[in-house]
Amino acid sequence: MKAVRAAVLAAVLSLGAARAHAHEVRPGYLELREIAPGVFEVLFKTPTLAGTRFNLRPLLPAGCRAQTPVATYEPPGAILERWTITCDTILSGQRITVVGLSGTLLEVLVRIETLDGRTIVQRLKPTAPSFVVPTEPSVWQVAQTYLVLGVEHILGGVDHLLFVLALMLIVPNGMLLFKTITAFTIAHSISLALATMGAVHVPGRPVEATIALSVVFLAAELAHLRQGRPGLTSRAPWLVAFTFGLLHGLGFAGALAEIGLPQRQIPLALLQFNVGVEVGQLMFVAAVLTVLALVRRLELRWPDWLWRLPAYGIGVTAAFWAVQRTVSFWTAS
Repeated sequence: MKAVRAAVLAAVLSLGAARAHAHEVRPGYLELREIAPGVFEVLFKTPTLAGTRFNLRPLLPAGCRAQTPVATYEPPGAILERWTITCDTILSGQRITVVGLSGTLLEVLVRIETLDGRTIVQRLKPTAPSFVVPTEPSVWQVAQTYLVLGVEHILGGVDHLLFVLALMLIVPNGMLLFKTITAFTIAHSISLALATMGAVHVPGRPVEATIALSVVFLAAELAHLRQGRPGLTSRAPWLVAFTFGLLHGLGFAGALAEIGLPQRQIPLALLQFNVGVEVGQLMFVAAVLTVLALVRRLELRWPDWLWRLPAYGIGVTAAFWAVQRTVSFWTAS
């Protein structure tokens, strides 16, 4: 059984390490923030792949014209452009297009923030590279958009997935695993809601570094378990899952803060984002359990050393993230 789980994890870690090293292409981002009547600050982020920029550009309504020159920045993995525009008419009812999107596999998240407190979020895809700005986003649009964003965030968060995977490797299948995953879910739902509503505020970079350390902790617990020395996670997995779940929820809140929430539909957007996170998490758990069941049917003989792969693979990967994020935090301070 140990060897089977280790074999499955070998494939998972290979994928996770590749993604962590390559910094997979993130979606594009277009933000229009109204700072005065008819005046918008524009931020356009174009992802890059191996230093090559995708040929994308926003096409704004005809009544909008540039007020300041475009300032360009090149952080790792993206190109950022900032400028200010003046629009003669309101954006509601006007079409916004990302030219060049239809020839890619990318998506672009569009966020519009107006002076009256409205926030409109729209996902543009290659098959639908434009949209008409609504007067008020519909309940269905908000629900669908934030549900998908939640699913995409958890499935793109390799650190969160490795944490869940480590729990699954430590805790036996069955009711105890269900209770453990439920405790993790409840905890990060609580901290996500508190942080989003402003009741709790923790800087994002230290949170991300600490999340990586939580994965290191589980990797050490897994190694000790394989050596016949079960630790706290083996004895009270729900307690560990709940405690670190609060921390992971703060990480989810940081991602949601970057996206923003529609001011008039905050509860719905928050609920749907959280539901999306849970859906993505359950998809991952189901996929791992399915692969484990299939591998067991093969009845292959595995080398004795293979059991070490899960603990050391997870631990080394998470330790690298912890150091990387800590260095990033201190250099940015």
